[in-house]
Amino acid sequence: MDAMPAHTPVFEDPKRLLLDLAQQRDLPSLLDLLVTRIGDSDTVALVRVWLLRPGDICDACLFREECPDRSRCLHLAASSGRSVVDPDRDLSRLDGRFRRFPVGVRKVGRIAMTGDPIEAPDLADMPDWIADPEWVRSEGVIGFAGQPLSHHGMVLGVLGVFSRVRISDECLDWMRMIADHAAASIAHSHAWDELQLLRRRLEEENEYLQQEVTVEQGFGEMLGTSPALRNVGRQIELVAKTDSTVLILGESGAGKELVARELHRHSARAGRPLIKVNCAAVPRELFESEFFGHAKGAFTGALRDRVGRFELADGGTLFLDEVGEVPIDLQSKLLRVLQEGEIERVGEEQTRRVDVRVIAATNRDLRDESRRGRFREDLFYRLSVFPIELPPLRDRREDIPLLAEHFLAASARRIGVAAPRLTKALARQLAQYDWPGNIRELQHVIERAVILCQGGPLRVSLGEPSGANASPPVAAAPEVLTDQQFREMEKQNLQRALAATRGKVYGPGGAAELLGVRPTTLNSRLAAMGVKKPPAD
Repeated sequence: MDAMPAHTPVFEDPKRLLLDLAQQRDLPSLLDLLVTRIGDSDTVALVRVWLLRPGDICDACLFREECPDRSRCLHLAASSGRSVVDPDRDLSRLDGRFRRFPVGVRKVGRIAMTGDPIEAPDLADMPDWIADPEWVRSEGVIGFAGQPLSHHGMVLGVLGVFSRVRISDECLDWMRMIADHAAASIAHSHAWDELQLLRRRLEEENEYLQQEVTVEQGFGEMLGTSPALRNVGRQIELVAKTDSTVLILGESGAGKELVARELHRHSARAGRPLIKVNCAAVPRELFESEFFGHAKGAFTGALRDRVGRFELADGGTLFLDEVGEVPIDLQSKLLRVLQEGEIERVGEEQTRRVDVRVIAATNRDLRDESRRGRFREDLFYRLSVFPIELPPLRDRREDIPLLAEHFLAASARRIGVAAPRLTKALARQLAQYDWPGNIRELQHVIERAVILCQGGPLRVSLGEPSGANASPPVAAAPEVLTDQQFREMEKQNLQRALAATRGKVYGPGGAAELLGVRPTTLNSRLAAMGVKKPPAD
C-alpha cells in the first residue's frame, strides 16, 4: 500500500461530528457514532473508546497481576477501524485481548489515572508503551492520540486513535475538542438514563401506592394507653432506628401491619416506600415472580418485564405479612436475599443488589413449625433478630372504648352520617367481649352498627361476654385439604369471579377488584392455572 501524504487529515468534517454528538441521548448510539465516524477514514487503523466501570472479569483479565485493587477498570465500549493486512477482520468486536485495562496500567490506563492525554503524532521510535509493535508495523500505524473523556474534572473514559498518517497539531486540537464534547454527551447520557430509571421507579411506586389506597390501611393510629400497648411502643422506639430484621408475632387482626408501619415511619428509611406482601395470598407458582420479579417471556403470561417487591422496596422497608405461609422449598431463596442482599429475576441471569430492611409478621409459632420441619430453622433465626409480640385485644381491654370512638368517627365520616354517641353501657359491653377477631372484628362491628342505627341509638350484637374462668368453645377439627384440592378450590374461585364480572378483569366492578388483587397479578394467576375468560355476551 502506498504511503499517504503527510498532510492528509485523520478524519473529515469534525464540526459535523461535534454537532451530531450533541444530539445523542442513547449511550450505545453515541459511542457508535463517535467511533464509526472517525473510523470511516482510510487514514485511521483503529479507534476505540473505553469507559470506567466496576471490575467484572478480574480472574480472566490479561492484566490482573498489574491491577492495583480490582475494583474499577476501563471497559472497551466501542471500536471501529480498517485492517490493511486482513480486510475481513471485524474491528468492532469488544471481546479481544484489550477489552479491559486497569486504571494506571499501560497507556490507556495511565490516561484514565492522570487525566492527561498521551499524544504521539509520529511513532518512528516505537515507544515502550506500545503493547503490540508487530501490529503497529504491519498496519502502517504512524501516529497515536489518546484523550481522556473528562467532564467537570471527572474522567469517564478514554478515546484512543491509531493513525496511518502523522497527526497534525490541528487534528490534535480537534481531537481534544471532540473528546470534551463526547465526555459531556456521555455524562448527559448517564444522567438521562438515571432520570429514566428514577421515573420508572416512581411510576412503579405510584402504581403500588395507588393500589394500596384502594384497600384497608390497617387500623388508623396505634391508639391506647394500656401497659401492654405501651410496652410495644417502647420496643418500636428501640429497634426502629436500626436496620435489624423484626418479627411481629400476634393473632390475626391484632394490628401487626400497623406495627410495621410505625417501625418504618420512625426509621431512617421513612422517606422510601414501605412495600407489603401478603404471603398467604400469593399462589405457589408466583412466589418467585412476586418477590424477585421476572423477565419478559420467563413463563406463560409474562408479557413484560416486572419488578419484584424486593426491588420495589430498595432503600426502604419490605413487610412480609403471614411469612409462615412461604412454601418451605422457596424459603432458601428468601434466606439468600436476606443474607446476601442479591436477587435474580425469574428468567434472567443478571444479579441485582438490593438494600431492603425486612419486617415479617405471623400468627404461627415459627419455632414449633421449624421443629416440625415445616419452616427452615435458619430462616426463623434470621427473621427473629428482634421479635415483637403484639397482645390480643382481650389483653388490653382498657383500650377498647378509645378504639371504638375512633372507629365510630371514621365509619360515620366514610358513610356520610353524623357519628352516634358511644354510651358508657355500650363501652362496658364492648370491653367485656373477648374479640376473637381482635381489632379487625371491632372495626367491622362498629361500622355495621353505624350503618344500622339510622340516626337512632347505637346497638351492637355480640356473643356472650367472657370471664376469666370461661371455658373456650371446643372447635371442630378442620378438614385438611391436599395440595391438589387446594389448587382446584382456588381455580374454581377464579372461575366464579370471572363469571360474576362477565369476564371483566380491569377497572371498577372487575374481577381484580372483586378478589382484592392487582389486575396484572390476576392475569398471571389465570395463565398459571389455565383459567380462560368466559366469552363476552
